[in-house]
Amino acid sequence: MPSSINREMLQSCLEQCFGQIPDPRVERTRAHQLLDIITIALFAVLSGADGWVAIETYGNAKRTWLETFLALPNGIPSHDTFARVFARLDPKALEASFQQWIRALVSTLEAELIAIDGKTAKGSYDREGGSKALQLVSAWASEHRLVLGQCSVDSKSNEITAIPVLLEQLALAGCIVSIDAMGTQSAIAEQITTGDADYILALKGNHPTLLAQAQAGFETAQARQWEDVEHTQHQETETGHHRIESRTIWQIPATQVFSKDQLEQWAGLQRLVVVHSQRRLWNKDTVETRYFLSSLSTDAQTFARYIRAHWGVENQLHWCLDVVFNEDASRIRKDHAPQNMRVLRRLALNLLRQEPSKGSLAMKRYRAGLDDQFMLQILSASMPQSEAHS
Repeated sequence: MPSSINREMLQSCLEQCFGQIPDPRVERTRAHQLLDIITIALFAVLSGADGWVAIETYGNAKRTWLETFLALPNGIPSHDTFARVFARLDPKALEASFQQWIRALVSTLEAELIAIDGKTAKGSYDREGGSKALQLVSAWASEHRLVLGQCSVDSKSNEITAIPVLLEQLALAGCIVSIDAMGTQSAIAEQITTGDADYILALKGNHPTLLAQAQAGFETAQARQWEDVEHTQHQETETGHHRIESRTIWQIPATQVFSKDQLEQWAGLQRLVVVHSQRRLWNKDTVETRYFLSSLSTDAQTFARYIRAHWGVENQLHWCLDVVFNEDASRIRKDHAPQNMRVLRRLALNLLRQEPSKGSLAMKRYRAGLDDQFMLQILSASMPQSEAHS
């Protein structure tokens, strides 16, 4: 890919990504083009902006440069205009544009493990307005550190209803989907296997009978010193951040643990995976045993890698959104604006992740605001091959 892109390529890329989003405004109130509004907002978020005033400030500071590839018929929109447009903009349409871009990008990346996990934007809670904090379920490609998609959780529901919707948006064939206990549902397991993918699902107290059976089967096998029980075992130790964590992982054929009726309820179930962790901190020791259901038939060492990779969604996605993008502190609450801003943040995070130069995400954001050529370098690194070479 080129290290930079010219005016025509940038205009084409922006039009391809955002040009088909329906404008929620009536014709007579459109003093500014929707494509310009979305582009300025995205570039501002990339450069460190966290709110509407900051987005307007970025636009005014960069107006001369922005005019080289945006129409800007009436200059830079005001912060009130940004707020009104994003409050009314259909988040599904913006998400569809995100999906279109990410599909073009990951077509050659071959994502292996897709971690599904939810996050609550605490600052979006509006007591006076009577609206709950916005919850969003994201799909995270652990190897490439990319957000593949997201779906909001209905205020009257929970993640169980959002996960199937998100899975429908993704090209799952050949991938492994890992989900925490909330998504451990037989219907979700069937959806994943129907999509020619495999699953690793955490088994916790929301399935008490199945969990009790798993615990009993594992403890019995241990007591008998694994006599006549097919299994593999793997041990690993990890140090860092003033802690030492030792993990032992076992995988056992599901047929040796669960009943025939239980196996029939879970499409493709092949293995029970058990992870026993001992964590030593400076002031205390903790011990935990976790259980997982999986449609994979692989060894304990491979399961250890997949399960460990799942938690990258916490420190490589959720932590970055809170610390680098200040998502939890955001007070954007009006109508669709919180959800639309969350899509922009995740798109910005993907763009920054794809840029290969050294430096923290925070420093890349700072540099993007100062250096227009670096902004173009970020965009160039994330353009589909065909677009970049056109």
